[in-house]
Amino acid sequence: MSLKCGIVGLPNVGKSTLFNCLSNAKAQAANFPFCTIEPNLGVITVPDPRLEKLEVLVKPERVLPTTVDIVDIAGLVKGASKGEGLGNKFLANIRECDAILHVLRCFDDPNVVHVDGSVNPVRDKEVIDYELQLKDLESVEGKIKKYEKLAKTGQDKEAVKTYDTLLKFKAHLESGQSARSCDVPEDNLKYIADLHLLTVKPVMYVCNVDEASVKTGNKHVDAVRENVKNENAEVLVITAQMEAEIAALESYEERQLFLADLGLDEPGVNKLIRTAYKLLALQTYFTAGVKEVRAWTITQGMSAPQAAGVIHTDFEKGFIKAEVIAYNDFVALGSEAACRDAGKLRIEGKEYVVADGDVMHFRFNV
Repeated sequence: MSLKCGIVGLPNVGKSTLFNCLSNAKAQAANFPFCTIEPNLGVITVPDPRLEKLEVLVKPERVLPTTVDIVDIAGLVKGASKGEGLGNKFLANIRECDAILHVLRCFDDPNVVHVDGSVNPVRDKEVIDYELQLKDLESVEGKIKKYEKLAKTGQDKEAVKTYDTLLKFKAHLESGQSARSCDVPEDNLKYIADLHLLTVKPVMYVCNVDEASVKTGNKHVDAVRENVKNENAEVLVITAQMEAEIAALESYEERQLFLADLGLDEPGVNKLIRTAYKLLALQTYFTAGVKEVRAWTITQGMSAPQAAGVIHTDFEKGFIKAEVIAYNDFVALGSEAACRDAGKLRIEGKEYVVADGDVMHFRFNV
């Protein structure tokens, strides 16, 4: 299961700086691999201390962390929803992403020019929100036209529910609010799923602050938090320039010393990736053997067969059982054999809901 996050933001907010240091994934993942597929797409390994601990205990031939695709989405201008500038390309790129990382400038610096002449992250946010909302409104209105006559006859109950749901989203968007905050029953979201609305996607507001504000935030961050309090969104405080400096350091030890001097325990980009996981309701399970220790990304609430299917569809189709060890038990006892001897290895069936950090082996027959 791959995760794709699109970074958006106005010019001179720190978007490109953040993308560049994210793209230097070795800075956050020590001995884990990194590659760049094309200039605007980076693949970054997900930092997970549990994987490193399993590596120490199992001593495998190789370690494979899970990854996140980071897309640097550029080209937004006012009027993007109508195709101005690179608007159509910008909006198409967002549509392909699972989550949006919206970078907002929350620092004052007379040497860094703001496109609108002053620092106001709430205004900046609303510029992009407005364009995305207009595009979503266009999509919703198009579907309303298709369902209006059918719904008014009252004979097709599903058509009536679809129409009513669309009208709620239309009113919500027209009021200047994003689709993600529209108060409709979760079951009704299926009626808009085919539209792939831009503003229904989970969003993380990344407040790019000066170094002095990285721990506590500042007035600009407070304004953002107040503005998004009714959205289903995350707010993360980061200093993009400082993250770039951390990423540029050659060794893991140098990076740890740099962080210690700043009074920080980890790079902000690590928190960013973990927050993206939380935003998308994702979690990790592990497979651990002498050949390979590997992390796998699944959606929270997945059953054992569904989790097996992330490795290969045949694993899900022919699922028989899963051998499961809780991560804490594995670490406490030191090996799979010790867990088996201590009765900590469980046999789970098709109904088992995988827990975050489970160490698993699957038995299947195709």
